[in-house]
Amino acid sequence: MATVNGREVKVGDCVGFKDDIEQWGEIYKIRGNTLYLKATSEEGFEGDYIGGEMFTAEDTRNCW
Repeated sequence: MATVNGREVKVGDCVGFKDDIEQWGEIYKIRGNTLYLKATSEEGFEGDYIGGEMFTAEDTRNCW
């Protein structure tokens, strides 16, 4: 488990984050303060930086 905005999150939960634009990802692994996220859309994440990617890692401080 990890803490995002004072709430505990676990694998399978969805969190919001901003990487180019605000978007959502489903947690598939947690390591320390890093959430490993997979896209909730079959087209992957959006934006210039991670557009089309299916997976990303985000620090818990950057999620909601």
